Amino acid sequence: MKTTCLTLVLFLSLIQVGSSQTKPNIIIIYADDLGFADLGSQGSVKDIKTPNIDLLAKEGIRFSAGYVTAPQCSPSRAGLLTGRYQERFGFDEIPDGPLPLTEITLARRLSKAGYVTGQVGKWHLEPNPVTKNWITKNIPNAAFSNGLYKEHIPDSLTNLYMPGSRGFQQYFTGYINDYLVNFDLKSNLLRPSGENIHQPGYRLDIQTDAALQFIKRNQKQPFFLYLAYFGPHVPLEATKKYLDRFPEKMPERRRYALAMISAIDDGVGRINEMLKQYGIDDNTMIVFASDNGAPLGIDKEDLPYNDPKGKWDGSLNDPMLGEKGMLTEGGIRVPFIIRWSKLSKGIVYNKPVSTLDIAATAVSLAGLPKDKALDGVNLVPFLSGKNTVSPHDYLFWRFWTQTAVRDSKWKFINAGNKGTYLFDIDKDPEEKNNLVHKYPEIAEKLKGKLQDWAKQLVPPGIPYKNLRDQEVGWYNYYLRN
Repeated sequence: MKTTCLTLVLFLSLIQVGSSQTKPNIIIIYADDLGFADLGSQGSVKDIKTPNIDLLAKEGIRFSAGYVTAPQCSPSRAGLLTGRYQERFGFDEIPDGPLPLTEITLARRLSKAGYVTGQVGKWHLEPNPVTKNWITKNIPNAAFSNGLYKEHIPDSLTNLYMPGSRGFQQYFTGYINDYLVNFDLKSNLLRPSGENIHQPGYRLDIQTDAALQFIKRNQKQPFFLYLAYFGPHVPLEATKKYLDRFPEKMPERRRYALAMISAIDDGVGRINEMLKQYGIDDNTMIVFASDNGAPLGIDKEDLPYNDPKGKWDGSLNDPMLGEKGMLTEGGIRVPFIIRWSKLSKGIVYNKPVSTLDIAATAVSLAGLPKDKALDGVNLVPFLSGKNTVSPHDYLFWRFWTQTAVRDSKWKFINAGNKGTYLFDIDKDPEEKNNLVHKYPEIAEKLKGKLQDWAKQLVPPGIPYKNLRDQEVGWYNYYLRN
């Protein structure tokens, strides 16, 4: 296994990028509810088939301790695209949306650096039926039923929060077959403000096709593409082409998840081939990650793939503990890969990093000045071997009634009325041994760091209260004091 120590010559060549050299293209590929286990390069399970994404890891750097900022899609995406802890602007969970207009997205930053910016696939940062506070403030006399707004939110309001208004110059935004777009799959530019279209076909192939059209149109200038695949998130669906790759006996929901992940992997392969075709693969940084861990429904019940009651999306977090919605490793530790020709090949980087770092790294590579508002760090010096310390002194989380903090070795979780947990993550990444009573002084130190961080948030503080019912079920099943 290679180490993370590279040469000083490599480091000096890296810091020139964004100034005298051509600015690198940047592609962020974000899977949806993909668990820690479900890439072949993770080495956790044997039934997965992801040769193209595995090639990214072989040709780049795989982060064994890569984290998202939340175990849920919308806040995780808010943290990714702003480079800031989303709790700083009150976006702890989906109902806290939409992404405030005061927040600067990575797309807007890179636009100022001369990049063409594009978004494809899932967005989920606009107002939706559960964003009750925003709806109450912006729609007079709004009525709710079971916590949901039943009327259509006016497009004139929603569009203020969509990609085209948040720094993305070109977009193909949607989930399955209905999209808001300003370009089509025949390489035509449409009305800049966007058009609503129905696009026939399989959703993951559609999203790949749209990404390829963006690259084809913009390959002669620096571009930033945020490709947010809607998979393997439910509703599960796959074509015969992908299902036939998994003939073995297995749970039905697992087969559909594997097929969907295989479709995403094919998309990554097609993107990589196009980059090579245009001779820009060496000058393109690709980041692959998931927005959170897999939802397991605790017992991974194998309901029919099209049953809307199914909680498990078929993905797995092995060997990490817990699932989507939890601040255990299974909820927030995800597959995380960066491939760029200026970095070394086949490296496994073991120090904790965050999706917060993607924005800070991209800003630096684009030649933009460092912004203290960003909570992430430029990873390049750490990956070059010039800086051998951990990129972060601490990483923090707050979600529902749970809060957590990790330093280079220790992780502390405060789970409301269920108590506190302390794990030596270096020795015990599966969080089997709660050491809070063995090392109370370490627990108190980390608790203090967590409290100091939480004072900066909106609203400030740690939520000392009873866990929600769903959290109680998780902690009763996965953890014991």
